[in-house]
Amino acid sequence: MLPKLNQMLFYQIASSDEEEAAVVYKSRIADEHTDGFLIEVPISDKSGRYKRLFLGDELSAYFVSEDGIKSYFDSHVVGFKEDGIRLAKIRKPDPERITKVQRRSFLRVSAELEIAVKQSDHVRFVCFTDDVGGGGISFVCDGKWPLSAGQTLECWLLVPYRNGSIEHAFFKAEIVRMNELESGKKQAMVKYVSITDSERQKIIRFCFEKQLEYRNK
Repeated sequence: MLPKLNQMLFYQIASSDEEEAAVVYKSRIADEHTDGFLIEVPISDKSGRYKRLFLGDELSAYFVSEDGIKSYFDSHVVGFKEDGIRLAKIRKPDPERITKVQRRSFLRVSAELEIAVKQSDHVRFVCFTDDVGGGGISFVCDGKWPLSAGQTLECWLLVPYRNGSIEHAFFKAEIVRMNELESGKKQAMVKYVSITDSERQKIIRFCFEKQLEYRNK
């Protein structure tokens, strides 16, 4: 079940500052698009202070149903709209990723990174990511590859940093969802099922650097 128009969202914003990351904000859903929600300016649930959102900001959000049940999901800011007031557009969550259990907030950013994928001894290919985060990624590949939800993949992600250095992050991932694109290619949304803390930190570091680029533009 997705949140509805005019419903209130409560969320934390991923930050390297632990105190800031713990603040809970709320916003009303002002409009709905096919691929996202437009939300009002965030306001702290306790202090009442407003918060400015930036492109790429990662949100760990929840909404409350009429029967009082909290439903959690992860999202990120993909754009803005001026409509009398400034509205932020956040990515609409995949219904399959909405859960009744709160999860750790991970930063996710749009990025085209090279990734090598191994499905089996006979299926290996290289493609590019669509977005990257500490909890999972999505990538776009040729439509000929036999991928489907539930499959486990071995992946090697090429991670470049602002100082010019390059790392390789290895992980095993499960395909959560596949999308057929108009171009004939496929988009795979995957979550990590086996990744070391050191490999995850390589990806998170890249995400924070990318977010700083967005803010400095």
